[in-house]
Amino acid sequence: MFDLSFAELALIAVVALLVLGPERLPGVARTAGALLRRLRNSWQGVRSEIERELAAEDIKRSIRETAHSVDLRADIESAGEQIRKAASETTDKPSADEPR
Repeated sequence: MFDLSFAELALIAVVALLVLGPERLPGVARTAGALLRRLRNSWQGVRSEIERELAAEDIKRSIRETAHSVDLRADIESAGEQIRKAASETTDKPSADEPR
């Protein structure tokens, strides 16, 4: 998350010890840890909610695409049925070259 080296962390700790003093430093560290934990949990909640929304949107899109392809299938089947009917009508009629 943050690129802090050990030396930088040690410097922050020394400055915090000098500013806050040895009595208040443990309480401030606990509070900072709790706030950081809350922030992380909130961020995870937002992130998981966004992922759920994206997954739901993908599912909706796939359902729409499937419904669209089903409509195309029905159109293709009706066109095939019309072709079969036309083909059967032309084979049932005698041609002009055939004697009656």
